[in-house]
Amino acid sequence: MKDHLKIVMIGAGRVATNLAREFVSQGLDVAEVWSHSRESAEGLAEQLRASVPDDTYDCRALWDNFEQVCCDADLYIVAVKDAVLSDVVQSLHDGRENALMVHTAGSMSTSVFTDIGHSRCGVFYPMQTFSKERAVDFTRVHLFIEATQRGDEILLNELACLLTRNVGFVHSSTPALRRRLHLAAVFACNFLNHCCTISTDILESAGLDFSALLPLVDETVAKLHVLPAREAQTGPAVRGDDNVIGMHLAMLTGRRDLQKIYSLLTKSIQDYDKL
Repeated sequence: MKDHLKIVMIGAGRVATNLAREFVSQGLDVAEVWSHSRESAEGLAEQLRASVPDDTYDCRALWDNFEQVCCDADLYIVAVKDAVLSDVVQSLHDGRENALMVHTAGSMSTSVFTDIGHSRCGVFYPMQTFSKERAVDFTRVHLFIEATQRGDEILLNELACLLTRNVGFVHSSTPALRRRLHLAAVFACNFLNHCCTISTDILESAGLDFSALLPLVDETVAKLHVLPAREAQTGPAVRGDDNVIGMHLAMLTGRRDLQKIYSLLTKSIQDYDKL
């Protein structure tokens, strides 16, 4: 990888924030941050400046005007919502036709670039859940890389290895593999988190706090490091405790949506147990 890699971050959301902060912590130059929100762009730019002891470091904050984005960066990372990715890429392409551009989406194809004739493109997909408020340990993050040109694939691989410091966590992927990973991640992360949101509502309705469940949640995840998920499964569904299941469903009277979720998950657990 070249000694001085100039990066432009398109987006200032959770993925962009974590990637940009990690790039800067590794001594890389994130020269500009773009966002539709002026507040978000300026906020991330200020964080990046604060991360560098040298007070001469500068990171431009831009918003809603692609004409201002520099045209000489080595890498443009487009970390925006999937729904607007194509429009953002289309606007960014003009004047930067030969630049390397990548997106960070789990289920989007590189066709968002190639369909408009942008040939140097790829994917830099960190399979992790991100929040602006919590720093992620990138040494444990699996990164999935794709590029249309071999030289760019090498550059992205070197960049990923710099972040993770563990080549075993850097993978060359395909669109089909990445989509399957993203689907699995939605079940393992997003749906799991939503179940915890439901648990919070159930507890709060009785004047209890979700913190009472944290040791249980921590042990559930810890077991997955040593046991297959199917073998680690516990609870009334796998035991066939129909009386308890009936009681729980009765407690959810008035919340047909939660009754349906409970019944579907119970049946799915029992069906998997029969395989």
